[in-house]
Amino acid sequence: MRTSFGPFKLVYSALGQLLVLGWLLVASGAAFAQAPAGKARNFTRNARLMGSHFSFTAVSKDDSLAWRAIRAGIRETQRIDRLFSYWDSTSQITQVNRQAGIKPVVVDQEVYDLIQRTLKLSALSNGAFDITFAGGEKIYKFDRKEHAGLPAPEVVKASVARIDYRKVLLDPATHSVMLQDKGMRMNLAGILQGYGVRKAQALMRQMGIQGGLINGSGDVSCWGRQSDGSLWRIAIGDPVYPQSVSSWLTVTDVAVVTAGNYEQYFTVQGKYYGHIIDPHTGYPATGLRSVTIICPDVELADGLDEVVFVKGPEEGLAFINKLKGVDCTLITNDGRTLASRGMAVNYYSTQQPQTAAAPTP
Repeated sequence: MRTSFGPFKLVYSALGQLLVLGWLLVASGAAFAQAPAGKARNFTRNARLMGSHFSFTAVSKDDSLAWRAIRAGIRETQRIDRLFSYWDSTSQITQVNRQAGIKPVVVDQEVYDLIQRTLKLSALSNGAFDITFAGGEKIYKFDRKEHAGLPAPEVVKASVARIDYRKVLLDPATHSVMLQDKGMRMNLAGILQGYGVRKAQALMRQMGIQGGLINGSGDVSCWGRQSDGSLWRIAIGDPVYPQSVSSWLTVTDVAVVTAGNYEQYFTVQGKYYGHIIDPHTGYPATGLRSVTIICPDVELADGLDEVVFVKGPEEGLAFINKLKGVDCTLITNDGRTLASRGMAVNYYSTQQPQTAAAPTP
């Protein structure tokens, strides 16, 4: 997500862009693992989608099926991007934004359903996740430099005056959406990559791909097994050393979504301010550098990482611990690693993760 109100999804290059930890032969943007004829192989293709780097891996004995499924997954992601685009003047999201404070807009069932799910997440998180963030004023410059100070309190307060998910009005009878006030804007960027990965995976599985992995710039979902029968190994980057890995997981049939808040930031008197904005206060969320969410649904995980960033280490960890089937590992500004109660992850360092978060630094 490339906005001032949502986490920027990172791809860690140290182990092949948060890819399978295995050897692949790369040629012209595509890759496959060498194996004897008749044996399953890993087929991988990279693509630029939704303004980010995506990779699609299909495990199959049939190379024609594998490539067809990967191409179908890419096309499905492109379709979703066009349908929900904040920037495309013809998208239904843009039409809703144009009619803010004027009238409702009838949208496709798919668009209506995704907006409805985001509003449920907003209510669950008490507004920590809010698709109306696009109506906020951009008052910060995340240029990695030292700034003299934060904007004046009244400027900060005014910057989020048009952010309020409760003013997104849905009519189930007509499948219409309306933003209550003029000047409001919605942008589904905070959950769209996860949704795109989920839809592409469902299509590939429907086509007969029984094992695979899709990585949407840090939004990873995997199913089945690799060609050698092993589970998928997913790396989590170290925010202090961006070209290294802090930990990894061995998983299948699960989503692993990692977001970092350290590519876009500024400092004031040495204090770090990342680019994720608390929609309640207008100030940058503080305390965390990296959030990794593990749960069965990549779309949900994509939204939850932002929730945790906004809530901060202690409250964010407590929030995740209340959710069934969801786990997380966090890295704080001061380098501490925190983990939810059910989290099982392999760490490269000797540091043991804390299961009870310390106060926000």
